Parts: sequence; C-alpha cells; structure tokens
Amino acid sequence: MSFADQLERLQQFLDADDLHDEALDYLAGHGYLTALTISPAEVPEQEWMFELFAEEPKYTDDAQKADIEGTLRELKALIGRILASDEDLEPPCELTLGDEPDLSDLRSWCVGFLEGVFLREEDWFSQDEETVSELLLPIMVGSGLFEDQPEFAEIAKDEEMVQDMLDHIPDVLTQLYLLFQAPEEKSRPALLDPRH
Repeated sequence: MSFADQLERLQQFLDADDLHDEALDYLAGHGYLTALTISPAEVPEQEWMFELFAEEPKYTDDAQKADIEGTLRELKALIGRILASDEDLEPPCELTLGDEPDLSDLRSWCVGFLEGVFLREEDWFSQDEETVSELLLPIMVGSGLFEDQPEFAEIAKDEEMVQDMLDHIPDVLTQLYLLFQAPEEKSRPALLDPRH
C-alpha cells in the first residue's frame, strides 16, 4: 500500500465520530506531530500516542491498531525529514481562517500544534522565551485559543495582519526547528528574526 493510501486510511480513522471527544482529528493530529518533531524535549511515543487519542481507540483488530499507529510514526518521521531539509513544511490545508474561523482547517491544525507544545511547555520556553513566543505568535493567533486576551483581540481586528501572520507559518516552523534542533545555526541571526 502506498503511503498516500495509508494517510487516507489514517485520515478516515481520525476524522470518524467514534473516537473520544477530545481526540485530535487528522489536521489537528498533523499539527500535533509537527510540534512534537520540533520540540526541544523528546516526548515518549507511548505518551504522545495516548494524548493524541485521549483514550485507547476501539480498533477492529490488532492489524488495524498496527496500521494506524505505524502510519502516525511514519507521518511524524516524514515531517521530521521535511523540516530537516531546505524545504518549508506546509500544513495540509489552506493558510487562511476563511469566513468562519472556528470551522477552518487551519484553526484545527494550529490547535493541534499547540497541544504538542503544551506537552512540554516549560522546555519550549526555557531557552529563549522571547524568540519562541514571537515565532509561535502566528500559530497562537490561528488557534483562536487566546482571543479573550486584549492583545490577541487587537490583532484579530486587523484581518490583513492576521493573514500576513498565517502566511508565515511554514517559515516559522523552519525557524523553530533550527532554533531547537540545529543550535549551531543560531549564529545566523537572520534565522531568528521573523520576517513579518
């Protein structure tokens, strides 16, 4: 079976209605795996797998369990290879919140990414809190999780600025990855200076 077919099966599984209410759907799961790949602290597989599903899914059999978990591992490894290359990692959705932000694919992806950050939040911010906060800002804005905070409410009023931030998400992912996974690159200040 091709990896595209495996991903399609994973998507159907994660987007089905019979998973736990707090389980991540496919787009949130992709964001979550992206954050885990960037994370400055390794999260054991057993822990991140459990947190993704919120409880053990009701697999039809051991073969389905092996298939779903294996595809999640492969997707995480693929995200890692893209981030380590010179290519930008594009979320598997449009970089826009559209007319109904709460229903948008990008919102799901951003929420999933932050779920991955929250697993090791202290480690993310312990090295260079200001830079990391600045880089995470577009994803935080996209997630809608902070809309009740005055500074985020202010940003949300400026649709052009919000869209500009969202357009920078692939660039931000590369910069976060370099910050945490390639510390020798830190001597190149351009990488740590968000271009927006």
